[in-house]
Amino acid sequence: MFQLPFPVHDANAGGGSDAFGNLPEWDLTDLYTADDAPELARDLDWLEQECSAFAADYEGKLADLDAAGLLDCVLRNEKINAIAGRLMSYAGLRYYQLTTDADRAKFLSDCQEKVTVFTTPLVFFTLEINRIEDDKLNALFAANADLARYEPVFRRIRAMKPYQLSDELEKFLHDLGVVGDAWEKLFDETIAGLTFTVDGEEMNIEGTLNFLTDQDRSKREAAARELARVFAENIKIFARVHNTQAKEKEIVDRWRGMPSAQMGRHLANDVEPEVVEALREAVVAAYPKLSHRYYELKRKWLGLDRMEVWDRNAPLPMEVSRTVGWDEARDIVMEAYGAFDPRMAEIADPFFNKGWIDAGVKPGKAPGAFAHPTVTDVHPYVMLNYLGKPRDVMTLAHELGHGVHQVLAAGQGEMLSSTPLTLAETASVFGEMLTFRKMLEKAKDQNERRVLLAGKVEDMINTVVRQIAFYDFECKLHEARRGGELTPDDINALWMSVQAESLGEAFDFMEGYETFWAYIPHFVHSPFYVYAYAFGDGLVNALYSVYEENPEGFQEKYFDMLKAGGSKHHKELLAPFGLDASDPKFWDKGLSMISGMIDELEAMEDWILHAKPCA
Repeated sequence: MFQLPFPVHDANAGGGSDAFGNLPEWDLTDLYTADDAPELARDLDWLEQECSAFAADYEGKLADLDAAGLLDCVLRNEKINAIAGRLMSYAGLRYYQLTTDADRAKFLSDCQEKVTVFTTPLVFFTLEINRIEDDKLNALFAANADLARYEPVFRRIRAMKPYQLSDELEKFLHDLGVVGDAWEKLFDETIAGLTFTVDGEEMNIEGTLNFLTDQDRSKREAAARELARVFAENIKIFARVHNTQAKEKEIVDRWRGMPSAQMGRHLANDVEPEVVEALREAVVAAYPKLSHRYYELKRKWLGLDRMEVWDRNAPLPMEVSRTVGWDEARDIVMEAYGAFDPRMAEIADPFFNKGWIDAGVKPGKAPGAFAHPTVTDVHPYVMLNYLGKPRDVMTLAHELGHGVHQVLAAGQGEMLSSTPLTLAETASVFGEMLTFRKMLEKAKDQNERRVLLAGKVEDMINTVVRQIAFYDFECKLHEARRGGELTPDDINALWMSVQAESLGEAFDFMEGYETFWAYIPHFVHSPFYVYAYAFGDGLVNALYSVYEENPEGFQEKYFDMLKAGGSKHHKELLAPFGLDASDPKFWDKGLSMISGMIDELEAMEDWILHAKPCA
């Protein structure tokens, strides 16, 4: 199955020429000029014929191929992936620009169905690869260096060998995938179609979520209560989507003999379950010194006896509210990228002037933000929902980091360029860190430094603590679903069971907050995706510590890591930096950076409280 791009980061955005400046829109013509373009019809025809020819040429014969023959087979499969990827990228991106448009939704569904039907005969490819004996496969790699380059692809395919079903069942599940995708589309279209009324103004979910960062506490509260009201009105739909998706996953996992609901994600991420568990345990153990400690500090800054959920992302009282125009946001990020290495800015530049970014908030547009790599002979596309907040600048830095990574990794080709999710967040979070450090360097005084530090700490808490809480919620949800249908109240209770633990004693939780699981797209589109954010943040914090301690030659090693794409395991990629994610102490190194920033904020607070006027 060829998966669609989907929003992967909570972000907000704006459209056209307005208060934020001239916001760019996608030019998808590098993929296809239109949905009825002759090139698109040509590629669909080619895909149908080539998939059939591929099956006729190779099915039942992989084990008998010599090294040159297997290489030819791999290269033909890679081209099929490229054409199918181009088709689905175009259909998916066009759909996310206007998810409420029936024609775009139909075009996407039709493309998905055709690609699925055409590629069903290819299911044998991975099944037969897994039947080749290890010794024979190793001998083939030894005989042909070009074939050996694809060894990481074979290794990841063969990791699924213990969970492989019969050829017939695998083809059945491949065909059935389009039905599961229908539930994802229902979720997307429901979310995009929701309307909220705050202070008499009707808006979509992005505009409403944006109010949660407003300086005016009454507006934050009004937005939070309106979100709760609308989610509650639609909660049965969201509960049905989650119940169905979780049950479908449980059935497939049971047939495959997966030891846990999370195992499929770990295999896809090319990461060991014990590494993820070490990350989770380190973060949960650090809740008191991270989120609990920071939010208690923020409670004092806000002058509150207790915080409510609408205060979590509130700006600080000493923070000056301002709108960051698009040109300024671009300049901030590009300066930070260029200061690290001019090549970073050079790679990022075309995103701004060639229609590779869609930045504006528009009715029907998908919420959130993402960077989609499309195919290696085109270029990535970045989607934002830009509303001029300082955090939107960090989102731009984040998604542009993904884009730079995807451009660099494209040299690996279609089958080796895709980076597992755990490492896919490296360049994006590193891009945020570069931007933050550049802004901190330019801080005019202690007050501005404190605001910047606090903002970065909150982003890190949202990326690490909140995402691990999300992961725990998903683990509980999938485990509970194995015992039977879950009511909305059941899911609400699971959501609330992780909130107080992760946020700490500073918070009260308004009635209605229990439904806020409903709008998180990751739970529907890609179960257990969320730990990749915490993985990426911890990894980047450790990387940045190495950069600060020994900057000599760091850039070359960093670029080599990004260029590797999915061609190396995380141990190989991190070894040049002296890091090892399988070492439990690795995560403490990353978490200590966050804790150190909170130390600095507490020291600032202590200095302010005890400072005496000059005599």
